[in-house]
Amino acid sequence: MSRHAHVRKAAVVMAATTALLVTGIPVIAQAAPDAPAAVVSQQVSRAALIASANQQAASLAQALGLDGKEQLVTKDVVQDVNGGRHLRYERTYAGLPVLGGDLIVHQDSAGATKSVTKASEANLAGVDTTPALAAPKAQEAALAAEQGSVEGAPRLVVWAADGTPKLAWETVVNGRESDGTPSKLHVVTDAKTGVVLSKADGIKRGSGNGVFVGQVPLTTTQSGSTYSLKDATRGGQYTTDMNNGTSGNGTLFSKSSDTWGNGLASNRESAAVDAQYGAAATWDFYKNTFGRSGIKNDGVGAMSRVHYDTGYVNAFWDDGCFCMTYGDGSGDTHPLTELDVSGHEMTHGVTSATANLNYSGESGGLNEATSDIMGTMVEFYANLPKDVPDYLIGELIDINGNGTPLRYMDKPSKDGSSADSWYSGVGNLDVHYSSGVANHFFYLLAEGSGAKVINGVSYNSPTVNNITVTGIGRDKAAQVWYKALTAYMTSTTDYAAARTATLNAATDLYGANSAEYNAVATAWAAVNVGSLPNPGGVTVTNPGNQSTAVGGSVNLQIKASGGTAPLSYSATGLPAGLVINAGTGVITGSPTAAGTSNVTVTVKDSAGKSGTTSFTWTVTTGGGGSCTPAQLLGNPGFETGSAAPWTASSGVIDNGSSEPAHGGSWKAYLDGYGSSHTDTLSQSVTIPAGCKATLSFWLHIDTAESGSTAYDKLTVSVNGTTLKTYSNVDAAAGYQQRTFDLSAYAGQTVTLKFTGVEDSSLQTSFVIDDTSIQTG
Repeated sequence: MSRHAHVRKAAVVMAATTALLVTGIPVIAQAAPDAPAAVVSQQVSRAALIASANQQAASLAQALGLDGKEQLVTKDVVQDVNGGRHLRYERTYAGLPVLGGDLIVHQDSAGATKSVTKASEANLAGVDTTPALAAPKAQEAALAAEQGSVEGAPRLVVWAADGTPKLAWETVVNGRESDGTPSKLHVVTDAKTGVVLSKADGIKRGSGNGVFVGQVPLTTTQSGSTYSLKDATRGGQYTTDMNNGTSGNGTLFSKSSDTWGNGLASNRESAAVDAQYGAAATWDFYKNTFGRSGIKNDGVGAMSRVHYDTGYVNAFWDDGCFCMTYGDGSGDTHPLTELDVSGHEMTHGVTSATANLNYSGESGGLNEATSDIMGTMVEFYANLPKDVPDYLIGELIDINGNGTPLRYMDKPSKDGSSADSWYSGVGNLDVHYSSGVANHFFYLLAEGSGAKVINGVSYNSPTVNNITVTGIGRDKAAQVWYKALTAYMTSTTDYAAARTATLNAATDLYGANSAEYNAVATAWAAVNVGSLPNPGGVTVTNPGNQSTAVGGSVNLQIKASGGTAPLSYSATGLPAGLVINAGTGVITGSPTAAGTSNVTVTVKDSAGKSGTTSFTWTVTTGGGGSCTPAQLLGNPGFETGSAAPWTASSGVIDNGSSEPAHGGSWKAYLDGYGSSHTDTLSQSVTIPAGCKATLSFWLHIDTAESGSTAYDKLTVSVNGTTLKTYSNVDAAAGYQQRTFDLSAYAGQTVTLKFTGVEDSSLQTSFVIDDTSIQTG
């Protein structure tokens, strides 16, 4: 893309599509009968929720006591029926992505922060962002750890997923597994020593077999006399024929009639019918059960690719192509297009878009289990007579040669490798086997322990210490798991944290004293994660370790269940300035002094029984001190030739001759492309308490637009508050100095941000140079 591409505005013509059905069994658009927080009218659009989270990012970072070099980047927002919200953020440090830095801010309906769930509690302050090993050395270290070819240049990151945060390189190594599955291994190496810190595959693998769905309806697209396997009613998702190749996207299935396949693997369309139906059933399940519109909840459908490679006995999801891929199995006669395979693999995409559970260790097992759980639920949702729903994974695949399924949810160890319950080394298993703990938990939560027959399949689920579990039904169990995944789990969630996440989810959905909450606790105890709920007593949910800046606002709800109402709350070790409400358990106030406190909350019921929980509360300084005149912005004239400590869009820091700098050789050059484009430039600084502060910068606006209509805009903001918006209407020859008083932000960490937005044609360039935030 080049700047100054002067083009005229043009009308956009949209092509129309027609949806037709093939005679057969209809897709059942059913809603879960027990889904209190699932299918509800959205009070606020997802776009508005994301926008609100973006606006709060800077102030939340300050309230959480994050280092001034850290920024929060919105990934997702989940809104509860009662208006409460869960704001999911990724983190950057000095402009670098922080792997394992994701967090979730839980807010009540009034917008007050109740608690925060962090993937890592590590403090990032002081991380050195200058690598001792250059990118080529990182490539060498990655290739030494894994055979293959490097995809693109290594990415400089901060590794915070475990232990002490450190600067690292993330290198993607492309290769192939022994079964032919493509591999995109993300190798993280220490930027100082080259030691491999982590390896996780970006390709999520599974198994399936055959032509399974029978006669089903398909929503297709008609263009003239040609029909294609493209579903405009479900985000435009479509199916292609890879023609036994391993690269590219294949060829869209198209023909002159709207009848597809004959149920036999010898007909290439039959596998495509399975894949297209599987994608539709998965879309409908998520939409009608949880109100989720597509894999990323953005209304965009995924691509399905069939007939991948030759003799490939597997299937996989790839975030890179946003696609589901199926092999044709042994001898190219058994396409792996079974329905629960579709649900399983596409759920990997849902996990990536939400908790993004690391694909290794216990979090990797939870990632795989989530796909098994939701793939099974897709099978129950569709309820096809040719693929009767059950708790067996890949049950129609004879991959073992004896008619047995790939995995068993009621007793995972029946496959010979999976774990029935948690033990300290379970995270060392392959993720497809460590998943057994969560699969077993879900089965117990849904159906309960003991012998039973469901849809003609016999189950007998054993438990640790012969604990008896009474199931709450698969629909409620699915609601609990989905809520935990989207609102409480992070990239580093392990089994202990998954227990906490599902208990929080059960509390949100069904209440702190509910039978569902106790069933969740009991089912986890039955797989050796945590203890049984306190019979007749009080159980207090640990809110996790807290971090707040001095003077920051606190509103943390302590949750408790069980016991005889009313409950009374007390706390020891609270930071000065904070108090707990004895009747409601809400901790409020503003901390007055920095330090770390060990907090213990005790909850008693009217019968004198009690429960406790303990956590740490760190109070950080919020800035302050001398008013010695100082320039707060780093690299103010961009003369280093790079962005740091600014965070900037690609290409913004520029020394080209088309737009001269105000001083020196370098400047920040936003937009100027003549097409729809957004550029940003930002930096966070702390303004000392009691000081006056003035923002100034030199701005040159050059445009090809004409007239008095503002087509292209530059917004200058501080902590999400707009100071001024400039546009093509403000274009003038040369630079003009702009100044703003920031004294109202004294004592705060502020994020100065420039956002340039161009429309579809006729360029406008916003050139910024010689910036300053001066105190005095």
